[in-house]
Amino acid sequence: MPMEDPQHDTAQHDTPQRITAPVHVTGPAGPWEGVREGMARRGNASVFTTWGEWLTAALAEPALRPLLGRDWQRYRHTTDPTIRFRFVASRLAVRYTAAAALGTDPAKLDLSYKPGGRPYLRGLDQIDLSLTHTDDLIAVGISRNGRIGIDTEPADRRLAFSLLQNQVCTEAERAELAALPEAEQTAGMLRLWTLKEAYTKALGQGLRMGFSEFGFATGRTGRTGHSGLLAPDGTPAAHGEWAFGTYPVLGRYLVSVACHDAGLDPSRDTAVSTMLDEGFVAMVSGLLDPV
Repeated sequence: MPMEDPQHDTAQHDTPQRITAPVHVTGPAGPWEGVREGMARRGNASVFTTWGEWLTAALAEPALRPLLGRDWQRYRHTTDPTIRFRFVASRLAVRYTAAAALGTDPAKLDLSYKPGGRPYLRGLDQIDLSLTHTDDLIAVGISRNGRIGIDTEPADRRLAFSLLQNQVCTEAERAELAALPEAEQTAGMLRLWTLKEAYTKALGQGLRMGFSEFGFATGRTGRTGHSGLLAPDGTPAAHGEWAFGTYPVLGRYLVSVACHDAGLDPSRDTAVSTMLDEGFVAMVSGLLDPV
């Protein structure tokens, strides 16, 4: 049975009003209106797309070198054609998403990477990025309010509750899932897995953080109090600074998003020209000035 459009499905959203539902973009042309609106209204946005939708841009874009920036050399030295194409498609998706959110040209953004490979924008410390991909899906998250993490998995991936419950679930989650029919257990495990991946990615921990050390409500309604984040015993573990959502996309994937509100300046101005760090701009200007 086909899944619902994420723009209209709220059954799996813990706090849908605080997270912008992922927008489907089909290449450099977007559509990007949902990204700009999400950043303006909620301070975050995310997109999903497929490798094939970026094929033309990856193979025929005349300005590919300035678009890739510091990724150009890695792209040029990747010999496997499939890996090479997937690399450039994912980086273009990140750049165009950030450009749409910040009102600038993607070639003007300086995309770099933290230890572990997490992308970030040099000179734009308030902006946080997250990138994930599986099979033919790419998903990108961006936030101006705090950390963001995004994860995706095929909706038909089977995570056996009986085999993984001790590694993935808290005591409270195990009790809830054990009472469900097998099919609902599998769906609940997949939702929990993507939520926990998204949360640990937002923290910069990935799989280094034990998934049984924190939890979420396992029901479709996401009964998680104010924050959605639970302690191992099932009690609330935060005070509203975190928001989470899980979305079915393209009828065959789940995308989960974790957003942290760090209490930063609530200004809705996300134009890159007014967000650039002044020290960074001065440094670049000094490098460009003739001696």
